[in-house]
Amino acid sequence: MSTAAQINCDIKSVELAELGKKRIEWANQSMKVLQIIRKEFIKNQPLKGIRISACLHVTAETGNLAICLRDGGADVVLCASNPLSTQDDVAASLVRDNGIPVYAIKGEDNDTYYSHITAAIDHRPHITMDDGADLVSVLHTKRTDVLEGVIGGTEETTTGVIRLRAMAKQGVLKFPIVAVNDADTKHLFDNRYGTGQSTIDGIVRATNFLLAGSKFIVAGYGWCGRGLASRARGAGAEVIVTEVDPTKALEAVMDGFRVMSMADAAKIGDVFCTVTGNKSVLTKEHFEVMKDGAIISNSGHFNVEIDIPALEKMSSSKRTTRNFVDEYSLKDGRKINLLGEGRLINLASAEGHPASVMDMSFADQALSVEFMVKNHKTLEKRVYKVPDELDKRVARLKLESMGIKIDRLTPEQEEYLAGWAEGT
Repeated sequence: MSTAAQINCDIKSVELAELGKKRIEWANQSMKVLQIIRKEFIKNQPLKGIRISACLHVTAETGNLAICLRDGGADVVLCASNPLSTQDDVAASLVRDNGIPVYAIKGEDNDTYYSHITAAIDHRPHITMDDGADLVSVLHTKRTDVLEGVIGGTEETTTGVIRLRAMAKQGVLKFPIVAVNDADTKHLFDNRYGTGQSTIDGIVRATNFLLAGSKFIVAGYGWCGRGLASRARGAGAEVIVTEVDPTKALEAVMDGFRVMSMADAAKIGDVFCTVTGNKSVLTKEHFEVMKDGAIISNSGHFNVEIDIPALEKMSSSKRTTRNFVDEYSLKDGRKINLLGEGRLINLASAEGHPASVMDMSFADQALSVEFMVKNHKTLEKRVYKVPDELDKRVARLKLESMGIKIDRLTPEQEEYLAGWAEGT
């Protein structure tokens, strides 16, 4: 394949490619559904001539998605959707072994992060793929010169879908978007089981902290919060949930968790993790009452969930005590440990979601891109759910890949469910 010298890219080092190649191959073994779709794409070439700019976490799983899209005929460029989520060896292998331009370096500063998004936009995409809507946001504000050629896009995250729906509501969204996050085979599995496991993995890798017997505070009880709370309880922690939505708070209670305000939880928590998709969830008032040695982290898409500037103002000093652990010494002598600069801890200090769960999410992505290419002329400039038939297909393929068979409705049952006349 092409070498880095022949491809426009900005990666840490092409010399890391061999390890990245092995990592991509390892992930591919657990991505059976995407393998099936890739074979279909190779045969049918549904994306031939389509330029795709993808702003996603540059991981081994994303690498397999990019390869699938390329093999379907697309011209793909990839940039990072978070400064700390890139796997540099994967980026190198995508460039060296697959000829896919990548603009992503783990630990890049904010200016570099946005310069990489600009480089991806310079590809003049027909389709955007986003993880948090940063690429779409830049397109609509600073790079409107490229908008005319865009026929549609996809969005992977809860946070991104919220932003895009706000844009659509205000009438400023310039092309249709498929909300991959809203597919059942995405949020019911990726958000719950993927985030649950990978967030615990990230926290433990960063700290080597014993969760058993600790008080673990989960801020937010959406699908990500549900998964995280479940996995923290499985590790032996006493889990406390904070919420602003009364229905979700009630659900947490019914699931057996303690529920209280963050003002109260801040006084007793050992480990905190925000998964709300909102800003200022942990603030000065909470830092003021936290225990000495409290660990705070975030697994929502942006680091705004933790008011880091407030923490810095309250501190007399700061030092890095472990990889991805910054210890803030407060003026009263207490210490608070911030993980991964407040960014996605499951990708900052760990490897993100397991490949087997990303298999479904990225199958949804690939099929949604194909759907957009085929149907963009009839779609309005708003956010769409993944079509049910595509969602169900991914679920069926996943079950088949696991060797599981399920029942099918008989014609009589279908008629019964479609009718109203037959009663008791």
